Order: sequence, then C-alpha cells, then structure tokens
Amino acid sequence: MKSSKTLSLFATILFAANLQAQQTTLDPQTRQLAHDIFKQLIEINSTDSVGSTTAVAEAMRQRLLDAGFSPSDVVVLGPNPRKGNMVARLHGRPGSTLKPILIICHTDVVEAKREDWTTDPFVFTEKDGFFYGRGTQDMKDSDAATIMAFIRMKRENYVPDRDIILALTADEEGGKSNGVDWLLKNHRDLIDASIVLNPDAGGVTTKNGKPILLGVEATEKLYADYRVIATNPGGHSSLPTNDNAIYRVANALTRLEKSPFPFELNEVTRAELTTRATLVQEQESDDIRAILKTPPDAAAMQRLSAKPVYNATMRTTCVATMMSAGHAPNALPGRAQANVNCRILPGHSQEEVRQDLIRIFADPTLTVDYVDNAGVVIGKGSDRGAAPPPPLSETVFKPLRETVHFMWPSLTILPEMETGASDSIYTMALGIPSYGFNGMAIEDGDERAHGRDERLGVESYYSGVQFEYLYLKAMTSGQ
Repeated sequence: MKSSKTLSLFATILFAANLQAQQTTLDPQTRQLAHDIFKQLIEINSTDSVGSTTAVAEAMRQRLLDAGFSPSDVVVLGPNPRKGNMVARLHGRPGSTLKPILIICHTDVVEAKREDWTTDPFVFTEKDGFFYGRGTQDMKDSDAATIMAFIRMKRENYVPDRDIILALTADEEGGKSNGVDWLLKNHRDLIDASIVLNPDAGGVTTKNGKPILLGVEATEKLYADYRVIATNPGGHSSLPTNDNAIYRVANALTRLEKSPFPFELNEVTRAELTTRATLVQEQESDDIRAILKTPPDAAAMQRLSAKPVYNATMRTTCVATMMSAGHAPNALPGRAQANVNCRILPGHSQEEVRQDLIRIFADPTLTVDYVDNAGVVIGKGSDRGAAPPPPLSETVFKPLRETVHFMWPSLTILPEMETGASDSIYTMALGIPSYGFNGMAIEDGDERAHGRDERLGVESYYSGVQFEYLYLKAMTSGQ
C-alpha cells in the first residue's frame, strides 16, 4: 500500500499534468471560434485572378471590431478595391519605450482548379482528421491563429509591454500589389516596428505524428522568374526546317536540367544540416556529415541531392515552370517561350543568375529576361543579393524556447534557410530583423502548399492556434 506522502506527490504530478494539458488545448468556445474563422478565411476566394484580399481584410476587421477593438485601431487600405490590407494594433503599456512588434500574414492564395482536387478547394472540408482547402497550409491557418490571438488578448484586457501590430496583406503569391511592400512605401507609420514575425515560414515537423522539430526561418532564398524566348520566321509544317523555336527552347531547358548550380553552404545551412543529422536515419545522417566535411563527399552530395529538400538547401535552384509555343497545329512555330523560376542562395543576385542561365543555355539566339513579381518584363535583374541573416535575438528566441518547451517538451528548435521566399524580403531589406515560424504541425512528406488537396491536421491547427497566443503573451509580458 502506497504511503499518503507518495499519494500526495502522485496527485500533485497528476494535477500539474492536467493543468498543462488544459493550457495547451483550447476550451470548446475558443475552439469553435477558431474553427469558424478558419472556415471563413478558406471560403473567401483570394486568388489573384478572380479573388479579393479586400474581402478577407474586411471580414477579419469585423471579427476584431466584434471583439472590442476600436475602429481607429483596425483599418483596411490598399492600392485598389480588390487588393486591400488590414492593419490592426493592440496597444501596449502607456509610456512604454519599446518599439512595436509587427506580424505580417499574407491573405492571398495560389490558384486552384476544382477538377484537380478531390474536394472543392474553396469549401472548408473536414475529412479523416484533416481540414482541406486552398490556404490550409499556406497560410490562412496562421492568419486565423493570429486573429484568434488578438481576439483572446483583447477580451482578456491583456496589455502587452509594447504595441503589437498585425498586417494581413495582399499579393505575396504574385500579382502587382504586394501588401507589405505597399504599406512600407505608403504607410510606414502604421507598421513601423523593431522586429517582424512572419508565420509564413518554419513550423513544426512531425514524423509518424510525433513532433520532431520546430523550424525557424533565419534566412531565405531570393525569388526570381526569367522569360526565355526563341523566335524565327515559322512556315508550313509540311516543310520542316532545322531551326525550330520549340526545339531551341526545349534544348536549352534540357541543358538546364542537366546543369545543377554549384554546391554551397552558409552559416545557417551548416547549422541546420548539423542538427538534421541528429534527427534522421543512419545513412542519411552519414551523408549529411560527409557533405559538411572539407572537401564535401561527392557521392553523399549526389545521394542527398535526389531529395528535393536537401537539393534546395545545398544550391541555387532553377526550374522550368511554364511553356507556350506555336499558333496552329499545321504551322511551324514562330515563337516559343518558357518561364524559369529560380530560388537564389543568399549572397547571389538576380542578375548574376540571369547571366548563369545565359551561359548554361549556350544559345545566343535566345532572349533571357528577368520578370518581376508583378509579371513585368524588366530584362536585367537586380545586382543586389539577398539580405544577410538577422542575429538570433533573445527577445524572440527566449519566449520561443519557453513556449515550445511548455507545449512540446524537448522539441528541437532548428534555425534554417527558407528554400522558398516570403514577404520578409521587404522588411529585411529595410534592416528590420525578421523571423519566420509558427506552431502548425505538418507531417514530414505531406507538404501540400500550392499543390492539390492542400490540407492541415485538425488537431495540428488547434495546437497552432494555442501556440500563437501563448508565444505572443510570453514575448510581450515584460518578464
């Protein structure tokens, strides 16, 4: 029979465990509101072609007004009626000398065709433990989580140690009206801050449902599109010639496919790979350690390059993403055109890579032009390289460690290079330290952002909602 002292200790441990479980999960009312906001966001079409980020901004403004925010603290503004941005401010302690924290969350999503999906991409669908819909991973889940954090803090009358600003913005995925860029140029006073948090990066990775790491964007690649064009006089298809515009572009793309950019690691990717080597299977771990040596092992590099995540970490990548050619089935093409999308390692520029492509294509008859994010053909790319990584500020990382330890004890926090690109490029360019992470968990290998049947685990979403709330309070409690 256990002693009363042992039973008392057991009861204390059980109480603490139950308390933590309650604090890391959502009460039914909060859970329902989080569900409803996520559903509302997914079912507002915010694609560039036919959607509206203004509709999202107005809907979320109303949610905040209903929670008690003053109309003067939640504004919607933008360059045109379809590309609205919402800026909300939760005021900090009167007299605080700390500059605000800015959270940037884009509300636009990439295109999605109903015929490509097993569910309607613009109908919020719960099935088999997942929420399906365009934006469930990128990034209306974090839009909803941040709105929820603002609502909960307002209803609790929580006063942070400095202002917290939330900007829900347009056209991160493309289009002519990028919201972060527009706000910085036209309304800098509304979003001026000392630190930027961008949930459009990082996140929790699970393996067989178990969280194994939380990635934090510490640097990111530079985005660039290039238009490749071949032209000739064309003619009748019954009289083929040696000069065919389609073949010339196709041959250039084949050379690109067989010409990977050089292997290159930086301070962030070396640290990232060093940590990953402790989390993966033996052969993969051995290969990682082999490429970290000087010189790197060529065979290990080749094996790892077969996996997209490692390939993108080790080098600049350029890939053909679109192609069009010809004007009739019975005519030789007078023009062929392809888009090559590149993700450029920090320290290299858009123009440097354009010159690399010209060298790889080895065809002086081709035209290779840089195309900006709005789809405007510029020709020559920028000579400016990606911004260097910001310092790993304890203002950001101390509350992050505390929140992660509370929700997922012993979980590894991994500073990493974002292989895609995000709106942090605009804030980093102005010298504002910017960090990317969120609490949404995605199973390793189930990354579906921009793809068909995009989905997020139901419980992953609710945990991510709680993480955002707990983290913001930990960061701004003044302790």
